[in-house]
Amino acid sequence: MIQGKKLIVVLPAYNAEQTLSSTFAEIPMDIVDEVVLVDDASSDNTTELGRKLGIRHIIRHENNRGYGGNQKTCYHKALELGGDIVIMLHPDYQYTPKLIPVMASMISSGLYDMVLGSRILGKGALKGGMPVYKYIANRFLTFVQNLLINEKLSEYHTGYRAYSRTILENISFENNSEDFVFDNEFISQTVYAGYKIGEISCPTKYFDEASSINFRRSVKYGLGVLRVSLQHFLARTGIAKANLYKKKDS
Repeated sequence: MIQGKKLIVVLPAYNAEQTLSSTFAEIPMDIVDEVVLVDDASSDNTTELGRKLGIRHIIRHENNRGYGGNQKTCYHKALELGGDIVIMLHPDYQYTPKLIPVMASMISSGLYDMVLGSRILGKGALKGGMPVYKYIANRFLTFVQNLLINEKLSEYHTGYRAYSRTILENISFENNSEDFVFDNEFISQTVYAGYKIGEISCPTKYFDEASSINFRRSVKYGLGVLRVSLQHFLARTGIAKANLYKKKDS
């Protein structure tokens, strides 16, 4: 626990056999109460390796649900286990688990409802090997998003995130995409609902075994991000409100 709050780390996995051990080894189990591994119908031995590592809570999707669908399972399980703080960490070892204590503290202090591990703060993205075209796309999309969403984040596209239980209980993330744009929809919903978002500089590593989407899917993702940003703008200006922004109890 951290400041009396139960801390759960969720690992949305797909073919993570080569990197899961390295990721899991750096998770600070002195403060982390539970680890949840959700295997999205991997074709490798991700689930079997998770068992060997001693991960108690493993869920395997028999059919691939996609990145967003994987996260939905992660968060439902974390809430079921009584998590007060939930940190989503990719098991591909692209983000360091060593930042978990800091991110959890930012939530447990009550200062923030969501914390993002930013690759852009501190110039870590290019140093870590992010492809130049992805860096440029990241900066362009973030600029447009900040304008339309009326926020000031350094990036919206990191996969390293911490959430309070309150946010997971009140944001309608089940309405979100099952694909990669899920993350951007969640941020948009969080800003729209008035929750507080914090950021921390996070180094990142790009290497062959780390997961990454190809150029075609990157374009699809970028168009999805612009769609979400426009929906947010229309909702906050009162022009039109998408299902994305409906409260859970409505």
